[in-house]
Amino acid sequence: MCNTKNDKDKNTGSRNGVKIVIRNICKKDIPRIVSLQRESFPDITTGMISAASFLENHIRDFPEGQFCVEFNGEVVASATCLIVLLEPEYVNHTWYDITGHGKFTRHNPRGDSLYADDISTHPNFRRLRRIIGGGRLFNYCEYADKMSAHEYAEKVVRGEIQDPVLSFQLKNGFKFIKIIPDYLYDSRSLNYATFIEWLNPKYHA
Repeated sequence: MCNTKNDKDKNTGSRNGVKIVIRNICKKDIPRIVSLQRESFPDITTGMISAASFLENHIRDFPEGQFCVEFNGEVVASATCLIVLLEPEYVNHTWYDITGHGKFTRHNPRGDSLYADDISTHPNFRRLRRIIGGGRLFNYCEYADKMSAHEYAEKVVRGEIQDPVLSFQLKNGFKFIKIIPDYLYDSRSLNYATFIEWLNPKYHA
C-alpha cells in the first residue's frame, strides 16, 4: 500500500475472503504495472509503452489521475490518464502526439478533456459477467413529495425526467433493476439508490 495523501480515498471491498482495492498508483507499483501492461498487450508494449519512466512522469505530474486495482494484494488492472486541450476539439492525433512520446509532456492541468492513455486488465480477470453498482438518485429530493423513489426512477428510464446520474448511466448501457433503500446517507437521494447493471455481451460461463 502506498503512503500517500490519496490513500484515504481508496475504495475497498471484501467478501468471502476476496479483497479488492481501488487506489492511486505510487512509485513502488511501477514494476508491477509494467509487468501487467506487458501481459495485457504483449504485441505492442514491449520497449514502447510499458516504460517505467513513463509511469514515473504520470505519477509526478498527475498522481490523482493514475489508478490500479488490487485483488488480494495482486495488481490486476490499471488506468493512466492525462488532461489535454485539443484545438480543434476533434483534431486527428497520434498516441505519440498526445502523450509527448510517452513522456507526459502534453499534460495540461488547464485543459478540458480527460484522455485515457492506457487501460490494462490482466487476462485472467477479463470477461466478468456484468458490472453492477448503486447509483445516486440525484434529483429525487425535488420530487419526493410527489412520487416514490421507484416511480421517480421509472420516469427517468422513460425519459420523462432527466437525472444527472441515472440518465447518464442509462445512456452508457446500464439497466435500472430496482431501488435500494438506506444505501447511502445522501440528502439529495433521501438515502435511496438505484441497483444498476450492465451485462457483458461477450461473457461465456
